Amino acid sequence: MVQYYDETRLAEEIVSILPTGVAREFSSERNTIRYAVRGEGMKLRTIVLNRSSLRRLMADPAREVKIEYLQREILAAAPGRSEYRYPRPHLQPILSTRPFPFTLPQASVM
Repeated sequence: MVQYYDETRLAEEIVSILPTGVAREFSSERNTIRYAVRGEGMKLRTIVLNRSSLRRLMADPAREVKIEYLQREILAAAPGRSEYRYPRPHLQPILSTRPFPFTLPQASVM
């Protein structure tokens, strides 16, 4: 249970950059900690923090710098994005099903 407390405390430290009363925890799932965000002039409605990423962040020697970076990133995202996730989801390359508009050279066999 101590680990849960540390993750939650770290998550609270990260979202503490928002004005008081704007962010509140609404779901404590097994793998994530979610916050609901309500505030004037903010499009941001949800903050989702991955627990395993928070555990890695707790053990990181550069933790203070990374927390400050996350806080700045949340403030920058507040007016324009509806959801903030840590870590960011990896974007999968989208492969087109259409053939290439050109042909690649083929090696000739003699």
